[in-house]
Amino acid sequence: MQRHTDAPLRSDAQRNRERILEVALAELTHSADAPLSAIAKKAGVGQGTFYRNFPNRESLVLEVYRYEVQQVSDAASQLLETRTPEQALREWMDRLAQYAMAKAGLADAMRKATSARGSLAGLGHGPVTSAVALLLKANEEAGTIRPDVTPDDFVLAIAGLWQIDPHSDWQSRAGRLLDLVMDGLRTGAPGA
Repeated sequence: MQRHTDAPLRSDAQRNRERILEVALAELTHSADAPLSAIAKKAGVGQGTFYRNFPNRESLVLEVYRYEVQQVSDAASQLLETRTPEQALREWMDRLAQYAMAKAGLADAMRKATSARGSLAGLGHGPVTSAVALLLKANEEAGTIRPDVTPDDFVLAIAGLWQIDPHSDWQSRAGRLLDLVMDGLRTGAPGA
C-alpha cells in the first residue's frame, strides 16, 4: 500500500525507499519473478524496512511502475504546450506504450500483479491519473472527445497494453489498440 500520511519521510527513510525502488526496477525489468528478499538485500535494507515500505509484491510493482512512469506522465503537460489536445493525447498514449514495452520485465510484473485481482484498480491513482485527467480535460474543452470519459474509464480502455507481448510486433498491435481507443473517445464528441 502507498503511504497515506501527510508527514514527509525522514531523509534516511526516503533514501531507503528510493534505493528499494531503483533496485526493484532493475530486478523486475530483468525478471518479473525476482524474489522480494533479493531486492531487499541488493538495496541494502533489512526485511523489516522493506516490508514497512512495501507489504507485498503488488504494492512494490505498482509503486515501481508509478515511480518510473512519472517521466511519461510529466510529458502530458509538455505535449499540450506544443500540440493540439487531440494530438497530445494520442502521442502521450504512444509514449506510454513505448515505455511499457521497453520495460518488458516490468510489464510482465504489472500483468502478474494486476491479474491476481482481475483489475488494474491499483493504477487508478498517482501520476498516470493526473496526466490522463489533464489530457482528457483539454480534449473535452476542445470538443474532440465525448464529455463523459473519466480517467478510470481511460485506464481500463488501454489496459490491453499490458497484455501485448513485448517480444512480438508490439508497435503495430499497440498502435491499432490505441487507435481504437481514440476512435471510441471521439464518438459523441461535440466537435465531431
